[in-house]
Amino acid sequence: MVHTRTRILLTILTDGVLAAAALPVARWVSDPTADPFQPLWLVGVSAAAVLLAGIPVGLARQFWRFAGVRELLGVGAAAIGGALLFALFCTLSGAFVYGGAALLVAHALVLLVFLGGPRVFYRLRSIRRRQQDEVADSQSLLLVGAGDGADLFLRALEQERGRAYRVCGILSLRQHHAGRSLHGHRILGTLDDAETVLEDMRAAGTLPAQIAVTNHDVTGPALAQLMQIAERFGVAVRRAGDPMQLTPTGQPGSVELRPVVIEDLLNRPQVALDREGMARLVQGRRVLVTGAGGTIGSELARQVAALGPETLLLLDNGEFALWQIDMELAEHHPHVARTPLIADVRDEARMRALMQEFRPELVFHAAALKHVPMVESNPLEGLLTNACGTRVTADAARAAGAMLMVLISTDKAVNPTSVMGASKRLAEMYCQGLDIQAREQGTGMRCVTVRFGNVLGSTGSVVPLFQRQLARGGPLTVTHPDMQRYFMTVREAVSLVLQASVVGAGEDKTSGDGGIFVLDMGKPVKIVDLARQMIRLAGLRPDYDVEIRFTGLRPGEKLFEELFHGKEPPAPTAYPGLLMAKPRTADPAIIGRALDEMAAYCHSGAKAQAQAALGRLVPEFEHNADGSVAHG
Repeated sequence: MVHTRTRILLTILTDGVLAAAALPVARWVSDPTADPFQPLWLVGVSAAAVLLAGIPVGLARQFWRFAGVRELLGVGAAAIGGALLFALFCTLSGAFVYGGAALLVAHALVLLVFLGGPRVFYRLRSIRRRQQDEVADSQSLLLVGAGDGADLFLRALEQERGRAYRVCGILSLRQHHAGRSLHGHRILGTLDDAETVLEDMRAAGTLPAQIAVTNHDVTGPALAQLMQIAERFGVAVRRAGDPMQLTPTGQPGSVELRPVVIEDLLNRPQVALDREGMARLVQGRRVLVTGAGGTIGSELARQVAALGPETLLLLDNGEFALWQIDMELAEHHPHVARTPLIADVRDEARMRALMQEFRPELVFHAAALKHVPMVESNPLEGLLTNACGTRVTADAARAAGAMLMVLISTDKAVNPTSVMGASKRLAEMYCQGLDIQAREQGTGMRCVTVRFGNVLGSTGSVVPLFQRQLARGGPLTVTHPDMQRYFMTVREAVSLVLQASVVGAGEDKTSGDGGIFVLDMGKPVKIVDLARQMIRLAGLRPDYDVEIRFTGLRPGEKLFEELFHGKEPPAPTAYPGLLMAKPRTADPAIIGRALDEMAAYCHSGAKAQAQAALGRLVPEFEHNADGSVAHG
């Protein structure tokens, strides 16, 4: 504190001396024939006027080492204000015949130069000193992006002492930027010129150690292509940290480079969502999320909590997973009333009792067994949870007066080859029938079904598997070289689920009648290409540093997943990223009786009879029981 006061007093003294010296110079400039020092006491008035004008803009508290545009604007305001105050004093006191407009302009300009010049000089001297203090092993960087992200990155880099990076050039995203410079660093070309620029730099012996992407719009195919080019030159690609966290602090570590993650490579442009509609749907209502401890259920809980429900009911049959999401929401949304419920969606008595007690208005049903090989090994459990459990949840919610239930389905329900997929298709059929019934009667609970593919990083998915295998040094195991899957980030998937809920709960006739909402998953990704990308992200070379091994299809798997059945022609909705599959339905009463029969088979352990009943209910089910058939 004492040191701070000393620095402020020193700044006041320096600014006062400079302001005093500015007056004679300004008088000489405006009238070279007059004596600029008579009367001499006026220099004190000039100094006092400037110091007084500098109080509102914090002139004395400025850090000269960080002087920038904001600080220079403050200097300009103090210079103009000081000149005006001095002129006002002279005019009102009559102690000095003021030199008019010429002296006023000259005084303000000289003050600006005298006060601003030392600050600019000190800033440039500090930058030069830090550049001389660079550590010997600093890495050269080629920046991608010449916008705000690059500007903040370079500003933060300038403030570092003993910095570990030095910029050797910039690639812009815009053609008209080429040939210009940013903070003294030349823009060598555009992102499309990356290969040519790197080739020229290699020939000149100035190849960068890393490429730092400062523009966060560089994702997906453009980023993947950049990484492939960089790999050929042996240059690593990194992302700059959040630009908002790159505020110059002068502290080591303020510049952060992080690895590119697989979500960046598979990311797609964000679609516009009806956030207001989501808020209207959720705010002030009692909301139940089943499977709240899972990947989709927990993200649903997070996004619903942010929309301000009256009560958020978190239901799961796993104690630890339920505890985790409950604690997370307690930290991030303490104002939201929560109730964790340990229950199994297959337990009809328990589900009915909970629904009657809490009477949720919105039910998001994410509870399911989703891992294909695991359900193939335990088919009766998959049928009881995915098909019968959905019916139990829907019936209990409807009996308790819920207005809307949302079923989270999967692309594996389309032309299923696994028990998991067929069980989810059966769940779709039951909910579709209930929705049509509610629509025709004009009353009762609406049922919205949302179907999508794989989500990145979900429990049991391929990305965490590859990460574990990479940590062990490989190999990465892929079932088949032609295996393809749809991928989407969990946050985007859940956002679109909420969007579908808003549309399905509305009165738009084109968005109801039991149709299934299908998320636009973009283009499918070959799993072997995903494996290669993850190896590159780890800074290694596919098939050289890390082996990719093909293990063969597993029971229930098929090569290509589908989002639409042949008898479900897709139709667009008013919202990008959201499609509608025309319904293929049956009477929910008929499906309900069949589910009762199936549940009886499951409880008695009659596997063959249960699977036969499943085949009758889902005629397109072609069971790939041993993984030998490469269904497409």
